[in-house]
Amino acid sequence: MSSTTSKALDAAKSSSQQAKNTLKTMTEETSTTKSSLLHHPYIRPALPFINGGLAGMTATTVIQPIDMIKVRLQLAGEGAKNSARPSPLAITRDIIAQGKVFDLYTGLSAGLLRQAVYTTARLGFFDTFMNMLNLRAETNGSQIGFKERAGAGLTAGGLAAMVGNPADLALIRMQSDGLKPVAQRANYSSVVDALTRIAKAEGITALWAGAYPTVVRAMALNFGQLAFFSEAKNQLKSQTQLSAQTQTMAASAVAGFFASFFSLPFDFVKTRLQKQQKAPDGSLPYKGMADCFRKVAKDEGILRFYRGFGTYYVRIAPHAMVTLIVADWLGFITK
Repeated sequence: MSSTTSKALDAAKSSSQQAKNTLKTMTEETSTTKSSLLHHPYIRPALPFINGGLAGMTATTVIQPIDMIKVRLQLAGEGAKNSARPSPLAITRDIIAQGKVFDLYTGLSAGLLRQAVYTTARLGFFDTFMNMLNLRAETNGSQIGFKERAGAGLTAGGLAAMVGNPADLALIRMQSDGLKPVAQRANYSSVVDALTRIAKAEGITALWAGAYPTVVRAMALNFGQLAFFSEAKNQLKSQTQLSAQTQTMAASAVAGFFASFFSLPFDFVKTRLQKQQKAPDGSLPYKGMADCFRKVAKDEGILRFYRGFGTYYVRIAPHAMVTLIVADWLGFITK
């Protein structure tokens, strides 16, 4: 009886060990397959773009209500120097009172499309440029400086902005639609509906209205966000003992401030230009970026360009933090 029990226990242990070995082998094979897939010559170069797009879309979903309020702040009191200055809370109350809480997510589909295009491109280009710069620096036995980071951020932002302008314009139109009299509202049902109707009514080139300030804004924003994030993270890594997660959060907060400071005036002008539509006589309120800067400065004051800086920073900083943290995390798990 004892011998039989011992044999049964030995057999059970042997079966258990075989099962563990099989599971370990399967796990290793899965890991190898995953690693092989991620390092495929066609997949590897696309990863920075995929990770960037996913990170940007995650951040936009979180920040969309703040972006909606920021746009309404910028459009309030257009053309009047001494107009009443609404607060973010007052605008939020008005939006909720006129409809539903989900009205704060108006234009989310356009925002997600913009991130799928714009952030996919800007973070993808930036990572690609930085990898090229790192490789060149290693070959030359040198280190990447702030100048190289700034150049990579400016170039990535400008290229991505041109690609993403139609979605950005659709987002502004959808968010500003609620400011019009009920009879004049377009009531776009989705970003596809907005893009189709704008192109049909105003021509395909209208989708690139405000492209110049959009590109300049993107270059300024990326200079502040990506260049300062990369530089701040590099300095924190070499000068402090902070954990990697703390370094990322601190660097993204610094990047959010500089991105807001450099880009807000251009964001303000971009919003005005993309919101404008032709009058019955075919004229437009602004002829271009320079004309908009001149008229706003003359009629509304220089400080109008920084109206809503607090709201803009609250929108940019968390968006930058979520985007950069998610992108860092995705970059880590797809190494």
